[in-house]
Amino acid sequence: MKDETSLASAEAYRRAAFADDLSLTLQEAWARLAHGVRDRRSPFHTPAIATIGPDGRPRMRTVVLREADVGQGLLRFHTDLRGAKVAELRREPRVALHAYDPRAKFQVRVEGIAGIHFDDAVADGAWGASRQMSRACYGTEPEPGTPLDAFDGFRIPSDEEEIDAGRKNFCAVLIRVATIETLYLDHAGHRRARFALGSATGSSWLTP
Repeated sequence: MKDETSLASAEAYRRAAFADDLSLTLQEAWARLAHGVRDRRSPFHTPAIATIGPDGRPRMRTVVLREADVGQGLLRFHTDLRGAKVAELRREPRVALHAYDPRAKFQVRVEGIAGIHFDDAVADGAWGASRQMSRACYGTEPEPGTPLDAFDGFRIPSDEEEIDAGRKNFCAVLIRVATIETLYLDHAGHRRARFALGSATGSSWLTP
């Protein structure tokens, strides 16, 4: 019985096909980012982004991933132009992004340079593709981060005209990816890799 149980466990175990191949690992990273854009249930739909505050300390937030363009090496999320995050990115555009899928045991870390788009075709296209309920967030008053006297001391617009007026507060942030680092956890052997996009250093395995 013990041997049969061990055999069943061995048959159930499947090591990820990309695990031992650098090229496939990079493809897997981009595929999961792209899937996160489409699937709101994916852990890659809401990665964490790290910025540097004016005091030099790192700051992290969860964002919603809106685009993953492997051809251009770009990631996109949206935010409020009035928020502290935008001020931090204007001061220091270097950013890091992190996503982890506990079921797949696969982590992706990204470093890159952020560009803020609020009055151009990029922002217009992103706003046009957004749902009305998402647009309403950008008309919130007072502006994000304002101290309140009560937990509900803010207002989100509900009519179409007020929601559309929030366009002036909307911006799309494009991250031009410089490096991607992956970590795949497996009892048969972890795999960690680093990929430098557009660099002669290319890609390499790292000690997990």
